[in-house]
Amino acid sequence: MDKIAWAFLVAIVISASGALPAMADDDALAARPPDLMDSGKLLATGGVTQLEGAGGGGLVPWALITGYGTRDAIGANAHYTYVYLPQYTLHSGGVAVGLFDRVELSYARQWFDTRSTGAKLGLGSGFTFHQDILGAKVKLVGDAVYDQDSWLPQIAAGTQYKMNNQSAVIHAIGGRDANGVDFYLAATKLLLSESLLMNATIRETRANQFGILGFGGDKNNDYSTEFEGSAALLLSRQLAIGAEFRTKPDNLKFAKEGNAVDVFVAYFFNKNVSATLAYVALGDIATQRNQNGVYASLQVGF
Repeated sequence: MDKIAWAFLVAIVISASGALPAMADDDALAARPPDLMDSGKLLATGGVTQLEGAGGGGLVPWALITGYGTRDAIGANAHYTYVYLPQYTLHSGGVAVGLFDRVELSYARQWFDTRSTGAKLGLGSGFTFHQDILGAKVKLVGDAVYDQDSWLPQIAAGTQYKMNNQSAVIHAIGGRDANGVDFYLAATKLLLSESLLMNATIRETRANQFGILGFGGDKNNDYSTEFEGSAALLLSRQLAIGAEFRTKPDNLKFAKEGNAVDVFVAYFFNKNVSATLAYVALGDIATQRNQNGVYASLQVGF
């Protein structure tokens, strides 16, 4: 991990030091012991699980902390996501923990199956890329729920350390590294009176196709500043619709990389189970044009 990554992680740890709830005196603790499993946040305010494991939408991490744990509690979830495209299939599974509505830690494992396209690319039919993603997010300022009388959004800083298992293939197609680190700053504003959530995220990244094709390339090897945006409308207490947009760097000469878009519907059965279904357009992937398909995800947690 390079010096920038270490510096960013140190900053997250320092910020996270304020996440632990303040210690009360013995009499107060005796009168009302803390409930670390208190799922007191409003339904849907934990978001769903983003493709790389962070709390947010399907493509974009939000400033919201995953789970339904309040400022004095812990929340967590597990997810499985399936993306079916014309030439490829992506699976993602993982877990995330929200600590005291301040810190989020996540792990995701991705399987990118080239199916029969692998043979056309010279990799062999069914060739699969695996990627492990370790994530951390810290809420810096604001509160999306309680700051309704202020235009200040909830703001969080996050990082995702990505490790790909196909180093030889990545170098063969012009990628520079099999491992890489993304950094992002997310701002989320929730308008309860309008049942509307808006999010904007700025990401610093070298990832090719979210890291599935490695990091950096023979066309560009520097970090790129990318924009990601989300909007969601709550139609009822349990049903939300929305759309997302995510720009991506174009680092490899052999295959142009475009932006990603989705239009989604999410249903929150309760605070323990939610499901997301989306139409997703990921553009061209490894010379295969117009990779538009279906995104489905299931989240289980508290």
